Amino acid sequence: MTNSSVPRRTVLRTMALAAAVAGGTTPAWSTTAFAAAPQTYALTIKHLDRDGRPTGAYETAVTGISGPGADQEVQPYDASGTVTVRLPKGRYLLSSALTTGDGANGAGGTDWIVQPRLDLDRDTIVTVDARTAAPVDVRPPDRSAGFMHSAMVVEVRHRGAERLVNLISASPNLRVAHLGPDAEAGSVKQWFDSYWTARSVDYALGYVFTGARALTGLIRHPSAKDLATVKIRAAALPGTAGTGSVDLQPSAGLTVGVSRSLATPGTATYLVTPERGTWDITYMAPRVPGGSTNRYSADGVAVRAGSTTTHVFDNAVFGPDLAGRPGVVRDGDSLTVDVPLLADGGGHVPSSPSYASASTTLHRDGVLVGTRTGAPGRAGFTVAPGRAAYRMTSTVRRTGAPGTATRVTASWTFVSDTTTGPAPVPVSAVRFSPVLGPTGTAVADAVLRVPVTVQGAAARGGVRVLAVSVSVDGGASWRRVPVERGAVLIHNPGAGTGVSLRAELTDTAGNTLTQTIVDAYRTQ
Repeated sequence: MTNSSVPRRTVLRTMALAAAVAGGTTPAWSTTAFAAAPQTYALTIKHLDRDGRPTGAYETAVTGISGPGADQEVQPYDASGTVTVRLPKGRYLLSSALTTGDGANGAGGTDWIVQPRLDLDRDTIVTVDARTAAPVDVRPPDRSAGFMHSAMVVEVRHRGAERLVNLISASPNLRVAHLGPDAEAGSVKQWFDSYWTARSVDYALGYVFTGARALTGLIRHPSAKDLATVKIRAAALPGTAGTGSVDLQPSAGLTVGVSRSLATPGTATYLVTPERGTWDITYMAPRVPGGSTNRYSADGVAVRAGSTTTHVFDNAVFGPDLAGRPGVVRDGDSLTVDVPLLADGGGHVPSSPSYASASTTLHRDGVLVGTRTGAPGRAGFTVAPGRAAYRMTSTVRRTGAPGTATRVTASWTFVSDTTTGPAPVPVSAVRFSPVLGPTGTAVADAVLRVPVTVQGAAARGGVRVLAVSVSVDGGASWRRVPVERGAVLIHNPGAGTGVSLRAELTDTAGNTLTQTIVDAYRTQ
């Protein structure tokens, strides 16, 4: 890059002419007028291709970061390869993508040149030269894997402001370069994500860099031991099948992810880079006849090189889940309930669970406050002021496909008083987490270990009593099974039978839960 300054007397002459035109024959020299129109400088950008010749095959953006030009964002262009734009004084971020040939067919590609620090305080010339760029060579260990797409982002921070530019590419032929002086230490953050597909696995390779400069080239060739495995398993109700979809992307920062269809039941396998941090998974289940498409998500999935992380979606045991949420909140004399009653066996909450009916009923000191119908586990009530004992019961019923969790009920008792703001009410939930087949079934006439996990107030404050019961006749009769080492052992009945589960809990403060899942899973 070369910088050039126009003599100051030329600038002064331009300012004087502008004032004369505005003020007529007798200009009024007003400092207020000058403050309303900040001085601008000419920024001339020259674009050179890989042969050092001027080129019009470019896309350039100049984004203000701080100073009078902080709100400026322009995309100047001239087919000659040289373009001039006038901008106020300030710190800017310049990004220029020069294209050569047909990158999709392996010839040419894109040269992305970024100047994180462009201090415009005089007329300035910047030269964007493709010859300064170096290759981005990031690829998986499987040489047969095919490139899908990539995204590179540069984020710059200065004086409390944050600006970013990005480049999404459908070709692996990418070269990058830093331009201009160093920015402040640690003010430039850059990340690159690329996605590849092979016969049995997909690859998501992402890397993050922080410093004072943008990248000039990038080479990463991870081996299999450098990568973590993420398995996404999609279940299907017994006797049903369909096609869902899976999205995977890094949790942090603007990026693109990777999507693929997934026949159910089925498994999608990804090899990912731990260096990119945690990953977000979205699973869209096949549409249920007469219902909506269910969206599940698992955000912030931690991975480790050489290890395998598995998420199973849309499988039993469906039931209440309080992970990351209070469940019931009192604000003054309003009680709001938000307890997902049909979270899947992995604790993933569906966006639009199918159900036949749902209701929530509230009693205060034994007197009915009201019943709300609608979305499962969601309701709002206004109660009388003061301290009282409450019983709240939420139920959802499902019909149709021969699936699991045909009825789920959670009934809580607790004591609550008027609050001065939103405050959680001490409610709990119990999760049952057996290893089941991909259609929510377990082996008939066999012993099944069912882990039992307490969530909510009892998990924080302590459990006084926890009892688990089993039914094989749809909840008509129940048999108590001991909870030992965080699990119960169930002797499964013959094939084609629904197994129901009930938990009765009392925490150390005396609050109680009775939770019932009819047809928690089925045998085969």
